[in-house]
Amino acid sequence: MEHEVFTWASLFPFLKELPPHVSNAMIVSIILLIVVILGYRQLKRSEDEAIPEPKVTFRNFIEMLVEGLSSIIIDTMGPRGREFVLIVGTLALFILFNNLSGLVPGFLPATDNVNTTFACSLTVFVMTHYYGFREHGIKYLKHFVGPYWWLAPLMVPIELIGHLARPLSLGLRLFGNITGDHLVTAIFFGLVPLLVPLPVMFLGLFVAFVQTFVFILLSMAYFSGAIAHEEH
Repeated sequence: MEHEVFTWASLFPFLKELPPHVSNAMIVSIILLIVVILGYRQLKRSEDEAIPEPKVTFRNFIEMLVEGLSSIIIDTMGPRGREFVLIVGTLALFILFNNLSGLVPGFLPATDNVNTTFACSLTVFVMTHYYGFREHGIKYLKHFVGPYWWLAPLMVPIELIGHLARPLSLGLRLFGNITGDHLVTAIFFGLVPLLVPLPVMFLGLFVAFVQTFVFILLSMAYFSGAIAHEEH
């Protein structure tokens, strides 16, 4: 007789009927929304305090999180990286928290499903070309033609294939690594449920952060390429 796997989503009538990756994504999104609201209220309440508290507080944690993400984005993309803090930061937090949720019993991470990872990669794909057209207008199409017009018949198909492959590679890379990591963890738990799975869980923690960083690093590279101007 098969036993139904317990998930936290099964406790909520409006979530238990949804696919696991959808319900988990909604739970993680709600958690992130609560953190953002509480963090914003905490910062507004203590914005006059110039000196932060010496101990680790919720406010300090939020500040470190925002400053850390902003620093990574600006250091990678340059001064214009400030324009992309919102989109890249949102993707980073959504992917990271979903990756980490797979280490918590009762959660089935949304990034363990190809629909979620492709949704994230397609968001990057659409936003890349949105930023490109916003920055260059119709001249953005020159990115697909190459440096010389007579190379257009060769460059256009190559560029189109390269751009269309981006969401595929982004989505499959994230899906494959997270799925593989959670599958290995589940196998170890099934064979030896005590102590032995701990190193695998630490490896899963490492994979969660690395895969988030790889995803946003490639996303920032695509955004930078879209808004880049040719040097004369």
